[in-house]
Amino acid sequence: MRKGLINYVLHLSRPEKRAISVVTDFFLLSFAIWSAFALRFESSAWVPSDKQLWVSLATVVLTIGAFVKLGLYRAVIRYISEHAFLAILTGVVFSSVSLIVLGFLFQTLVPRSVPVIYGAFAFMLVAGTRFSVRTIVRKRSDRSRDGVLIVGAGQKGMQLASALAQGVEYRPLGFVSTVEANHKSVIGSLPVYSLDYIDKAIRELDVCRVLLAIEDSEQVDRKDLMRILESLAVPVQTVPSMSELVTGVARINDIRDLEIEDLLGRDPVRPDTAMVSQGLFAKSVLVTGAGGSIGSELCRQIIQHRPAKLVLFEQSEFSLYAIERELQALNLTEALGVEIHPLLGSVVHRRRCEAAMRSFGIDTVYHAAAYKHVPLVEQNVIEGVQNNVFGTFHAAEAAIAAGVKRFVLISTDKAVRPTNVMGASKRLAELVLQGLAQRQSDTFFSMVRFGNVLGSSGSVVPLFRDQIRDGGPVTVTHPDIIRYFMTIPEASQLVLQAGSMGQGGEVFVLDMGEPVKIADLARKMIHLMGLMEKTDDRPDGDIEIVFSGLRPGEKLYEELLIGDNPQGTAHPRIMMAREVSMPWDEVEQTLNHLMRASHDFNCQDIIQILKTAPTGFAPNGDVADLVWCNGDRQLTVASQESDKIRRFPA
Repeated sequence: MRKGLINYVLHLSRPEKRAISVVTDFFLLSFAIWSAFALRFESSAWVPSDKQLWVSLATVVLTIGAFVKLGLYRAVIRYISEHAFLAILTGVVFSSVSLIVLGFLFQTLVPRSVPVIYGAFAFMLVAGTRFSVRTIVRKRSDRSRDGVLIVGAGQKGMQLASALAQGVEYRPLGFVSTVEANHKSVIGSLPVYSLDYIDKAIRELDVCRVLLAIEDSEQVDRKDLMRILESLAVPVQTVPSMSELVTGVARINDIRDLEIEDLLGRDPVRPDTAMVSQGLFAKSVLVTGAGGSIGSELCRQIIQHRPAKLVLFEQSEFSLYAIERELQALNLTEALGVEIHPLLGSVVHRRRCEAAMRSFGIDTVYHAAAYKHVPLVEQNVIEGVQNNVFGTFHAAEAAIAAGVKRFVLISTDKAVRPTNVMGASKRLAELVLQGLAQRQSDTFFSMVRFGNVLGSSGSVVPLFRDQIRDGGPVTVTHPDIIRYFMTIPEASQLVLQAGSMGQGGEVFVLDMGEPVKIADLARKMIHLMGLMEKTDDRPDGDIEIVFSGLRPGEKLYEELLIGDNPQGTAHPRIMMAREVSMPWDEVEQTLNHLMRASHDFNCQDIIQILKTAPTGFAPNGDVADLVWCNGDRQLTVASQESDKIRRFPA
């Protein structure tokens, strides 16, 4: 019966609900006045005189008018807040004063204690009924909402709890604070637990998931925090960062899976903002591969330093459209005043690159355009070499011709003692720029080498996440494979930092801390999503990890340095490698041989050239190029075309 009545009331229209509230308040206020007089005269059968009746009626009408003016009837009872207390209190005080004034004007007996007693009764009845209804409605809806525990009892945590309480998906049950002074306290009627007792809190409160809402400025041991959260039997998720909230990119209740930097369990590397800004402010900057994972993040960070012009150079039409639209919106909302120019083009077309750099008076080029996926480049050798080696060379030569001051190459740890074509091509691209740095001094060339970028296209994290959501298995190539990891913002910040530090031909590497075992990363993701790994010892687990074997060109361990004697820089987490380079005449000769082999479609010769150059290339398998292996290995261009290609074009 009660459920049916509640459902009926909830489905009424807004005007109908307001009418019911007005009628209810009329009777409640009338009852409060009668009770006040009856209590004062100590008579449960008190009957008002005609004047007292008219005064009481006028008081009730004036009070309802005051409630209307105060907006009490516009409030939705399900979401009514404590601010309604103030409106009701104001209305009741006005009502009590009105009773006194009307009694005086109509010369009616209104004892001095009656308005006080009436005010107390009226407030309790009007406020009590509303908050009682709110409690009943919320308890009814709470049964269909998942209970959550919020890690973080600061401003962000309280904002999250408030937002969730008003929503329909989750209901906050308590806080977990890393601040010892908050333990065993209560915040907004929710208990606060210590991080050491998070398991107890989950059991006692029947928590379905844990949400991270730690303040950006809060000092937290990330490794210890992730170790504790990883052991929980419920999913762990997070909320947007404060910067995303301030810029309006996300809302506080936009629940998402754990951020990639959280999975690393370490603090991100911070750049020297002043030095970076000095090299970008009011300058003209061009980013190749601007629509890619690294290129797009570079653009997002570059625009914050207010360059005069930002040129987006990208061969993918959709990627260029997406990043240009995003940057234009950011440029408008933050009033940055940056000229943004989207250009379609490929870095293998030198004349296009040079024309773009000359037209916009480019001061700095960040060269992020590259093919980076190891197995794909291994299966497409010619295109990998053309894009990674000759694309870098053409873009660099265009920069020299256009008078560009700085040219920064985004390299990879796979360029160190490479076992795959991708790594060898990136190492040769480094050697090309080092040769160009020796040949001239007008353009400063520098290279930035870092490990795997989590969250980029081809990263294992989104792959593992999709596999876990699909019920598994999670595929890892080898149980012992390890990698250095960075987040996309970290990598981009390092590139910008190195771009401001380079003086010609340097290879910068980041002190990335300890490498991460891929299998351990997969297990951590399984546990943090509230699932259990399925093993021989635990056959009832949820997700199995399957080892598929190393792919062509893949190795167990990645390195960042070829030598063992890195040099420090002005940034405590950035080192400068001391490595072998090639004089320009040898670089030019190698490029000529590589171009001839590419035109002849001779993958075997390309592999041999990469091995002969001082790249340290040591392939761990045969040529895996799909066309080379499945077609005619002797495929060559027409002899007359081959005769024309004697030297690499200048």
